[in-house]
Amino acid sequence: MLNQIRPAIVILAFFIALTGLGYPLAVTGIAQAVLPAQANGSLIRNGDAVIGSSLIGQNFTSDRYFWPRPSATSPDAYNAAASSGSNLGTTSAKLKDRVAGDVVRLNGAGIASPVPADAVTTSGSGLDPHITPAFAAAQVERIAKARSLSPEAVKGLVEQKTQGRLLGIIGEPRVNVLELNLALDALKS
Repeated sequence: MLNQIRPAIVILAFFIALTGLGYPLAVTGIAQAVLPAQANGSLIRNGDAVIGSSLIGQNFTSDRYFWPRPSATSPDAYNAAASSGSNLGTTSAKLKDRVAGDVVRLNGAGIASPVPADAVTTSGSGLDPHITPAFAAAQVERIAKARSLSPEAVKGLVEQKTQGRLLGIIGEPRVNVLELNLALDALKS
């Protein structure tokens, strides 16, 4: 019986070492060598301090900053440990009430109707760091006033930070809110 169990245990140990240790270490090593910034989370730094990731949104609420799209994560907005969508369908009364409340809040903050869709809808993960150029443009006047900047300077910053489609055809134009707000902080009032 030992003659039958021993080869099975040896093969099991070999494949545990190969697939549980060897393969993950090889993939990690290749990723660190070829794409180190992406392998380490696409972190954004201010000097030595990590202030965020270009892949995960942050909840900016001050009038001095561009606001992100709503986040569906809980208990806190943009909680990376609780990535999820709201799972509310288009016929959901709760979703309609939340969107209507958000439209009223944004209109009160100076964003004219029609409010861009991403200003009131969450992404599938609840962590999307991007907004549309239309939502960014809708916030220019509010930010320019709060920072005593010319609207043209803020609009130029939005245009500078707008990322186009990948290869000209994949995806939609977008603006990373954290990167835009960091560039905004770098502007002088």
